[in-house]
Amino acid sequence: MEKTKIQLSDHFTYKRLIRFTLPSVVMMIFTSIYGTVDGYFVSNSVGKTAFASINLIMPFLQILGGVGAMLGVGGSALVSKTLGENDIPRARRYFTMMMYLMLGTSLASTVIGIAVLRPVALLFGATENMIGDVMTYGTVCMLFNLALHAQYTLQSYLIVAEKPKFALCVTVAAGCTNMLLDWLFMAVFEMGIAGAALATGLSQCVGGIIPLLWFFSGRNKSSIRFVRTKFEYKPMLRACINGSSEMMSSVSASVTGILYNLQLIKYAGEDGVAAYGVVMYAAFVFISIFAGYSSGSSPVMSYHYGAQNRAEMRNILKKSLVMLGTSGAVLTAVAMVFARPIASVFVSYDKDLLDMTTRAFVICAAPFLLMWFNIYTSSFFTALNDGAVSAAVSFIRALVLPVISIIVLPMIWQLDGVWFSLVVSEVLSVFVSLGFMLGKRKKYGY
Repeated sequence: MEKTKIQLSDHFTYKRLIRFTLPSVVMMIFTSIYGTVDGYFVSNSVGKTAFASINLIMPFLQILGGVGAMLGVGGSALVSKTLGENDIPRARRYFTMMMYLMLGTSLASTVIGIAVLRPVALLFGATENMIGDVMTYGTVCMLFNLALHAQYTLQSYLIVAEKPKFALCVTVAAGCTNMLLDWLFMAVFEMGIAGAALATGLSQCVGGIIPLLWFFSGRNKSSIRFVRTKFEYKPMLRACINGSSEMMSSVSASVTGILYNLQLIKYAGEDGVAAYGVVMYAAFVFISIFAGYSSGSSPVMSYHYGAQNRAEMRNILKKSLVMLGTSGAVLTAVAMVFARPIASVFVSYDKDLLDMTTRAFVICAAPFLLMWFNIYTSSFFTALNDGAVSAAVSFIRALVLPVISIIVLPMIWQLDGVWFSLVVSEVLSVFVSLGFMLGKRKKYGY
C-alpha cells in the first residue's frame, strides 16, 4: 500500500510519480492560464495595439526573469543532490547562499531593466502607436522584479522540501489574485494596460512572499532552512552553470520572440504580432504540462543521482518517457481540433485576425508531438547537475535552430514561413536531444 507522504528517497511507481509531480504540473498550467487571462483582458478591454505592445516587450521581461529561473532550478538541483549525499548542513548553507544571490541579482536587473527599457523597445520594433503602452507595462512590471525572482526561486525549493502541494496552493493563490485584479483594474476601474501590469506584479508578490515566510516559520519541518553562512563562490558558480539551461531557455526564447515579432511586423503588421501572442499564450498552457512534469520530477532524479541509486534513475526515466510521450500525442490532437475556438477567445472581434491566428495555431500545434522530449532532456541533465549538456540542448533548441529557421523560411513562404519555422526547429532539436541521451547513458548509468 502506498505511503501517504511521498519522499524523494522512495521507489516511484507510475502512481507515486504522478502523485508527486501532479502539483507541479497543475502549478505550471495554472501559471500559464493566469498569464493568458492577462492577454484576454488586454485584448478585449484595451484593444489589439495594446495586446501587441505587451507581446513586443514580453521577451525582454522574460530575459530578466530567466535569472530567477536559473537560480531556482540550478540551486534546487544542487541542494537536492547534497541531500541525497546525506549532508544536510551543507545543503542548508547552499540554500541560504542562493537566496542572497537571488536578492542581489534581482535588484541589479531591476535597475538595469528600467534604464534601458525605452531603447530596447525601439530596437524590438515598437511603433509610435505602441511605445507608450510598452513603456507603461514594462516599467510597472520591472518594479516587481524582486517578487518575480523570489517566486521563481522559492517554488523550486518547495519541491525539494517535499511540499509540492503547498507550492501548488501558492501558485493558485497568486493566480487568483492576478485574475481578480485583472478584472478589477481593467474591467471595473478601466486602468488599461497599467492595470494589467499592476495586477501581474501584485500576484507575483503573493507568489514570492508566502513561500519566503514559510521557510522562515516554525511550520518548516523540512531539511532545508535558512542558516548563518559565508558566501562560497565555487558551489554558487556550479549551481548557476547548472541552472544556466533555464536561463538559456528564457534568453533564447526571448531573442527568437524578438525575431518573430520583427518578421511578423514585416509580413503582417501589428496583426501578426497579436496573432503570435495568442499562439504563444495558448501554447504555454500545453507546454506547461511538459515543463511542470519535468521540473516536478527533477529533484527526485537529483536525489537518486546523489545517492548513486542507478536502478531508480532508470525506473524514473523510463516511466517519464512513457507518460510524456502519451501526453504529447493527446495534446497535439486537442490543439489542432480546438484551434479556432481557442483563437476566438482572444480575437473574435476581428475576423481577418481570427483567421490568421487559427491557421498559425494549427501549424504551431504540430511540434507538441515531439516537444516534450526536448523539454524533458534539458531538465533531465539539469537534475544530473550536468549544466553543460542541459545548456547545450536549450541553446540549440531555443536559439540556434529557431534563428536559422526564422531567417530562412520566410524568404520562401513569407508569413507561413514564420509559423513553420517553429515546427522545423523543434523537429530538428529532437535529434540533438536524442544524441545527448544516448551518448551520456553509460556515464550516468541510466
